[in-house]
Amino acid sequence: MKNLVTTDWLDKNFTNVKILDATWHMSNTKRNSLEEYYLKHISSSLFFDLDETSNKDSKLPHMLPSKNSWEKSISQLGIKNSDHVIIYDNSDVLSSCRVWYNFLYFGHSSSLVSVLDGGLKKWAKENRDTTKIINKIYKSEYIAKENLTMVLNKDQININIKSKKFELIDARSKERFNGLHPEPRKELRSGNIKGSKNIPFMDLINKNDHTFKSKKELKSVFKQLNLDLSKGLAFTCGSGVTASILGLANSIISGKNPVIYDGSWSEYGLK
Repeated sequence: MKNLVTTDWLDKNFTNVKILDATWHMSNTKRNSLEEYYLKHISSSLFFDLDETSNKDSKLPHMLPSKNSWEKSISQLGIKNSDHVIIYDNSDVLSSCRVWYNFLYFGHSSSLVSVLDGGLKKWAKENRDTTKIINKIYKSEYIAKENLTMVLNKDQININIKSKKFELIDARSKERFNGLHPEPRKELRSGNIKGSKNIPFMDLINKNDHTFKSKKELKSVFKQLNLDLSKGLAFTCGSGVTASILGLANSIISGKNPVIYDGSWSEYGLK
């Protein structure tokens, strides 16, 4: 797996890859990802709209689209199966990790999809070039193949509460996980899934430059949970976005594909 690339690496290789700006913001931030993209983005990058490429038939946010819908969306971006796709964001919730997960789920080679470590924040802090120019897109014929082992539904979560076949780890803050802070979505109750454990996603990120912590440091964070590593690990959060951060961190440690409860608390926590 080539989970992460550095800003140095991308600066030297950006003409050889396809770059996506996958910035997504929670509605309560009052920020507009597309407007931000128009104002400043990495040269040759295209905007990836997480909401628009998700399942429109679901009332839940960011649910995986159908295979045909994904193929259409990615083809319209001009991305081919053979392209090395680099995904970055300028988001507080590292939304690029969710798009990385989506590409893996739909069969893109794990060696050909990577997240820019530190994202646009680090890129801009290092005074690297940005632009307002939007490149012309030449449509491709992308072919997807779903990996159903990478996604869990509510029934599987409920069965696991009794069977305990896998460890479920929640990426929300400790306050939300423990039901001490209300959920940002008013239709949700507070609390967590019975038997789940908690790693707030920011525990995996360096505060100074927004990069992932080292493999050794990530192992240490996971070790604190006393996980039964003979079982598989699966990840959940508020709506499936920050769960993918935990999934990427675990992939750095283990080399395994992330497994995500797609509905996450947006489904499980409905009142």
